[in-house]
Formats: sequence, C-alpha cells, structure tokens
Amino acid sequence: MSGKDQSVVSKEALMSTKSGKQIIKQGLFKSKGFRLFSQYKEEAEAEFPKFAERFTDDLLREIKSDASPASTQTEFAQEVGTTEITLQDSQIPSIKSRLENREILRDRVLRILNSNFVKMTLPVFNALYDAAAAYHNNKDAQMRQDLVDGHIIAIDLSEPMDRIIDKDEDLEYLDDYKLMNPYILKIARAKIAKAGEQVLQEFEDGFKDARLGQYIDAKLKMNPRKITEEQMNQCYKKYRAVMGTAGRNMALAKNPLGELFYLGMARAAECVGCGNEIEDSIKNKFVKVPSWPLYYTLLTNDVKQGFDFTMKKSELYLSDARLAMELLPKDFTHSEFLEFLFLTVEHYNQYWYNQLGKLNIWSELSANLPR
Repeated sequence: MSGKDQSVVSKEALMSTKSGKQIIKQGLFKSKGFRLFSQYKEEAEAEFPKFAERFTDDLLREIKSDASPASTQTEFAQEVGTTEITLQDSQIPSIKSRLENREILRDRVLRILNSNFVKMTLPVFNALYDAAAAYHNNKDAQMRQDLVDGHIIAIDLSEPMDRIIDKDEDLEYLDDYKLMNPYILKIARAKIAKAGEQVLQEFEDGFKDARLGQYIDAKLKMNPRKITEEQMNQCYKKYRAVMGTAGRNMALAKNPLGELFYLGMARAAECVGCGNEIEDSIKNKFVKVPSWPLYYTLLTNDVKQGFDFTMKKSELYLSDARLAMELLPKDFTHSEFLEFLFLTVEHYNQYWYNQLGKLNIWSELSANLPR
C-alpha cells in the first residue's frame, strides 16, 4: 500500500530508518509477520498477470456489447459530476473501434495497472479476506477473487481519471481512458455486488465519499492560503473512503472485523497520504496544494517545520491504525501480517522525510509556496 518508488525497499533504504531495520531483522529471523507478508506478496505477483487478462477480457466484452456508448459517457459524466473526463460524441466511434482490438486494449489496461499502489494493495486485500474468512468460517475462493478483483479495479479507476485531469503522463492515451472509465466502474460494481447488497452499498457510499474528497481537493486549490484543519480532514476522504471501505468489505461488512478493517486501512492510507505529499514535494520541488505540509507551513511560517509536523500527523494516523489492530479478537489469524504491513508504511514515510532533509531544498520550497 505504500508509495511509488521501488528504491524505498532496497537494503540501503531499509537500513536508513528505524522501522526499516526492524523489517530487515524480521526477515533475518523469518518472523510470522515477514513469512505471511512474503507469502501474500509472492501470491499477488503470480496472480497479477492473470488478473490483468481477466480485466482486459471483461472490458473488451463491455465495450463491444455497448450499443449506445454516447449515453454511457453522458451517464458517467453525470455520476462523477464533470464532463472533463468524458468524450465528445464525434470522438467515440473511432476510439471504440480502436479499443475493440484486444491487444490495444490490453496495452491500455497494463498502463493503468502500472501503479505500485495497485500492486501493493492486492496482497493486503487477499490477506484481509482470508483472515475474515477464517474468523467467520466461510472460505469461498470465487467470492475472494470477485471481491478483491472488484475493489482493485475500482481503486485502479483513479489512475486514468487522475491522468486525464492532471495531463502529466500518457497524453496520447487519455481519450482511450475516457472511453474505458465507465466500463471499469461497471465491472467493479458487478464483481462487488456478488458479495451481497450490504457490501455493494458500502462500496457506493465509499465511492461517493471519495468523489467528495476529490471535489474538496480541487476547491482548495483555488484559495490555498485559507485551508483549515476541517477542510484537510474532508479532503483526506479520498484516502480513507477508498481503502477503508475496501477493508470493511473484505470482512463482508460484518463487525467487529468490518469496522476494525475499515479503521486500520483508512488510517494507514491517510498515513501513506502524508508520505506521498513528502515524496511529491521532492519530485516536484514545490509543496503540494492542498496538503498537510502546506497547512502546517502556513501556520508556522516555516517550510521545514511544515514537514516536521506532517511527520507527527502521519504518526498519529498510524497510531490509530495500530489501535484498531489491538482491538482485533484474540483468535485473529493475521495480526502479525498487519503489524508488518504497518512497519512498511512507517518506513516509507520516514525514508522520504529523511531524503527531503538530505536534499536541503527548503529555500526552493519556500520560494514556490502559493501567494
């Protein structure tokens, strides 16, 4: 679930943080957490290409069978509240025809799946589903595949949507993504619905919250110097709604695990959000708008302190995630997996914070603050 850059898990990177050293130690002693984490990671790496093929086939079926793609685009625009991520009617026939070629469609699917966030999330969902199935004594391999696939596909929808809005990568494929988006959402819904009405409703509520978080995010860009803590909390809905809801649904929305998975995943995702903001500041040489580093920088009038307080905020999020873990039932089978997962999240944030300190770009970040 943590981050974008593979160098963050190199031995040198792990040795540079306290939590990284604990990860190495657990690896040396083959702790239960390390073994479980490795098992699910290896399973996900083996499963990922098969998942991509299933996703491509489902998408191809939906695109080919849609007799009125123009109304599909219109309905999607109404649901997400913007026409910025949909096509003009005149563009649709040629793009639909192009994407009915499976090899071309597969290429686009692999492009949007090329995200470490998606790849890191797959083993986590599998582990949570297995833990809940063991607790409720209702293992079902097909249900596991549908539920995990559905949530991964829903999370992956944010990749093409972000690329369309940001216009910072894959520029020549953005129109293809616009055609694909409504079908991606439809496939995710159909798979999640197989787990029952309550699980689907949880997903719908989470999807609505995530859109609200993105809307607030966009609105705050208009007046970045007036950001309040309450607005930042609302903006972070985009993290907790997506991961928290998926966590809840891996337990088929049944408590206590449903609520505890929601809390653990939501807070861990918000913690990763802080790390993303630190990493993005290094890559872009400016403080993201809106973000916790910007919020704290404006309050303290000191960009370095802004990042120091962001790290403290990220520790609070992770502390909440660990509190949820303490509440898990005594006979819960995957506690050590979650402990190890949270160690990787902690290492990710600490690594990027340390990198930022080494680069010493405070004056550049200060100069690029919004006026």
